[in-house]
Parts: sequence; C-alpha cells; structure tokens
Amino acid sequence: MKVLVLGAGGKTGDLVVRSALAEKHEVTVLVRNAAGFRQEGLPEGQEAVRVLVGDATDPDDVCRAMQGQAAAIDVIGGSTPYKQTRLETTAVRNLIAAMRAGGGRRLIAVSMMGIGDSRPQAPFWYRYLLMPTFLRGSSRDKIALEREVSESGLDYVIARPPILTDGPPTGGVKVLTGGGKGHSVTRADLADFLVEQLTSDAHLRRAVTVVNR
Repeated sequence: MKVLVLGAGGKTGDLVVRSALAEKHEVTVLVRNAAGFRQEGLPEGQEAVRVLVGDATDPDDVCRAMQGQAAAIDVIGGSTPYKQTRLETTAVRNLIAAMRAGGGRRLIAVSMMGIGDSRPQAPFWYRYLLMPTFLRGSSRDKIALEREVSESGLDYVIARPPILTDGPPTGGVKVLTGGGKGHSVTRADLADFLVEQLTSDAHLRRAVTVVNR
C-alpha cells in the first residue's frame, strides 16, 4: 500500500516508517528538512523512502504529498506540549482535505489517552496532575484533532497512547476496554499498531487507547 507519513522526523514517526517498510508498504514522508530525516538501517531489500520537503501546515504541500497515496499515518506532535498550539489540528485538517481531493481513504492518527471517553482509563496522576499542566496545550489540540478526524467521513482509526517510552518492542499492545487503566506504551509497539491499522478493520472509525500488555 502507498502510505504518506506525517511526523516522520520524530521518534515515533521514524519507527512508523521502518515498521511500514518491514510490512512492504511504499512510504512517502513529508518533512521540513530532508537532511534531518534518518534513512540509515532501513529494512534490507527496501528502496529508499520517497522524501518530500514541505510543511504539514501548508495545504498545498500536503496535497502534493498525498497525491497517489492510498492511506496516511499522522504522528505529528509538538515539542512543547504545555504551550497552546494548533499544529496538529491544522496538519490533520490539511491532510483530510488532501485525502478527499486525492482519493486516499484510510487515515490513522495519534491522539492521547485522557481525551473524550478515554478519560476514565487514565490514572489519577495523569488526569489531575499531568493533563492540566505539562500536557495542557497539546491536549486541547488533540481534542480538536479528534473532532476533525471523526467528522471527516474517511476510514479512520485514532490511537490514544498513554506515556510513550523508548524501550524495545514488547511484541504487542492491548486496546483498553471498560475500566482498564493505561500507564505506558513503547514507541516501537505503538508504531507497529499504527501500521497494522492500514489493513485491519478491527478498530475502524473508532478512537482506542493502546497500552503495553
């Protein structure tokens, strides 16, 4: 499948690219700085990733990148989550418009645990200490992102991870249901989950909290 990855320059985005290549997807990335995109260690036998230089907040750049793609994975995240921003909302709005124009149907987007009906799944310290302080800016942006995605009319999956860790993959994640609580998930496991949603309908048109088992 031809897939566009936004946010490929970040830690999670880098792992998404590698996971997608391992599953034989054809990957395009839109990055601000091509020199800063790490291509070392790509899976053996894969061609280089198609790298386009542009800005996800520019609708023309996103439209150009989305041309010919069947799906998109959006893992854009701000570096200062305590500051008010519209980065993620703007980028996903541009992406949705580009997908409507270009024919892509499958959209996978990353939000965060604690948004919407996942709030009860967040531990006390996460809800009342972390979200109102360190995550106060990004949480508002992700609320708006989820609204844009859920109203897009596309075949979407929204993943809501808790704290992201840089540890090695554990081999899988679980989707929280009911009163379960989430604490952390490795970026590697999250990346694999996101890529799996390109071809799975198990969580289609849903927002799900994903954590390590």
